[in-house]
Amino acid sequence: MRLGIDWGGTKMEIIALGTEGEEMFRKRVPTPRDDYRGCIKAVVALVASAEAETGKEGTLGIGIPGSLSPKTGLVKNSNATWLNGMPLDRDIEEALGRPVRIQNDANCMAVSEATDGAGAGKHLVHALIIGTGAGSGIAIDGKAHRGANGIAGEWGAITVPWIPAADFPGPDCWIGHRGAIERWCSGTGFQADYLERTGISRKGREIVDLKRQGDKVAIAVYDAFVDRLGRALAMSANLLDPDVFVLGGGMSNVEELYADLPSAMAPYVFSDRYETLICKAVHGDSSGVRGAAWLW
Repeated sequence: MRLGIDWGGTKMEIIALGTEGEEMFRKRVPTPRDDYRGCIKAVVALVASAEAETGKEGTLGIGIPGSLSPKTGLVKNSNATWLNGMPLDRDIEEALGRPVRIQNDANCMAVSEATDGAGAGKHLVHALIIGTGAGSGIAIDGKAHRGANGIAGEWGAITVPWIPAADFPGPDCWIGHRGAIERWCSGTGFQADYLERTGISRKGREIVDLKRQGDKVAIAVYDAFVDRLGRALAMSANLLDPDVFVLGGGMSNVEELYADLPSAMAPYVFSDRYETLICKAVHGDSSGVRGAAWLW
């Protein structure tokens, strides 16, 4: 049995998968925010619940919002800031008395979709989360590609490429520079653009509904989002040339994106033809937790 935990800033979820990937157990609890030791206890309790319910002991993989530094072994780059600088894998292994594998949550999504999702059987899968933030993960032959410094796939930290004069220099971002993909190619960025143009705060799905009804401002916001995301994907195409792009997060539910993004990418892709598929994550919000389980 494989156990996977998706460790988010607001919730922690565990899943138990059987040998064929069938779901045997699932449970979600609130994340003990700003409480590192409380989080370790929550992991132990989730594992105990899963194993009591199934009557089996499982391997454990965990997806976190951040990564382990190959140099120090400590968590870095986590927006769940109470994890940064902590020896998370060692502390969980000590608490459970067994080994654990930890990966960035976007890498877990990539592994999930490469194993039995939209990228099943593909050599290189680039999975992109476009929700509250914008992040990505890379799976090569079904395995997470962490990179030499543990930062492979940190797509959201890059400035949106081929930036036009009208957009320059772009909005500030917590990453420390302007015009980051995180800031523009996310659901949060989509909503912020509408707010800036209208002075009205709306949820992403409301803006999409207005766009579908022919609202000119909503259409302009959507078109700008597609243009920026298309340029960001074209950069990945030129660098990684993946076999498939898989989209997750709230904005991945906007069905028009799958028809509109290829033409937005085309002027920037360095190739005479480019037909790589852009697909919606088969497992949706469950991809992260399933991918954590598939780390073993």
